[in-house]
Amino acid sequence: MAPDNNPFSMSTMFNALQRIHLSNTRLKRLFNLMTSCEGVGQFKDLISTFDQSQLQMMASLLTSDSDYFMEVVSNKYGSRRVQKLLGISDDVDAFFYGAILQRFFDIMTDKYASYVAIRATVVFDQVKKHVMYKYLLHYALDIARIQYGCIALNEVLTDADDPLYRNRLLDVVARDALFLSNDLWGNFVVQHVLKLYDLRCTYRVAVSLRGHCIVEKLLEAEVSMGMVVVELLKCDGDRLMRLARSEFGNFVVLTALRVTQEMNRVDLFRDLVQKLMPLRHLLLRSHGNKIANVLETYEFLRS
Repeated sequence: MAPDNNPFSMSTMFNALQRIHLSNTRLKRLFNLMTSCEGVGQFKDLISTFDQSQLQMMASLLTSDSDYFMEVVSNKYGSRRVQKLLGISDDVDAFFYGAILQRFFDIMTDKYASYVAIRATVVFDQVKKHVMYKYLLHYALDIARIQYGCIALNEVLTDADDPLYRNRLLDVVARDALFLSNDLWGNFVVQHVLKLYDLRCTYRVAVSLRGHCIVEKLLEAEVSMGMVVVELLKCDGDRLMRLARSEFGNFVVLTALRVTQEMNRVDLFRDLVQKLMPLRHLLLRSHGNKIANVLETYEFLRS
């Protein structure tokens, strides 16, 4: 009897259902292995005995369906175990790379899944990393305004090893400091960027409407005051002059002068005054007029 090649025949349908059942059974077992709180030892033992083809098969199964993958990495233990699989080989990474990009926003804003994406930006090859950074640039403002996205973005900003993309991310935050600082979680991203000792971002945030308030808050806190003043001292004369003359930046410089005196940081106060003194005549009849008055008072008291 000739084999039944009809795709809609009962035997063909039955075989297909059997394959689906076997596939679902395998996926369920794998899910339990990845997410069980008691499966740590079993997972380690299994991985240690797998060769490359078996690891690729495992990665293929884990990423075969985006919802399935999301369910695994959203689990506390699933996230940790997937992280262990990242960086083993380029072939294995290729499966996870595609799965992460497919659900990038969801993964970056999830409590546990976000750590998978963070780990990927560390261990993936440069080509994959660059694409992930591009996705991050695209979604940065939305990610920053979600609780776990805010945490994940801050982690990437801290650990990013590519200067070009790190600076681009910092620029996105600096450019939209006003927008982000009006958001509960976005505000944490702005403050984190300022704490990274990045002079260019500190300047760009300091001259914005809302940004100067954030920098002033950092100046008011003793733990971060020195950091911000040191960044101001790193400014070249022209940049410091523009900051001191700007509508909002002048408040930052005034606050820096005040808090260094109040906190008895004579060294920082003196260095700041000496840096500003040659600019005093340029600050008159501008938003920096009050700074010029402080400098004049200081010079008078010294004489």
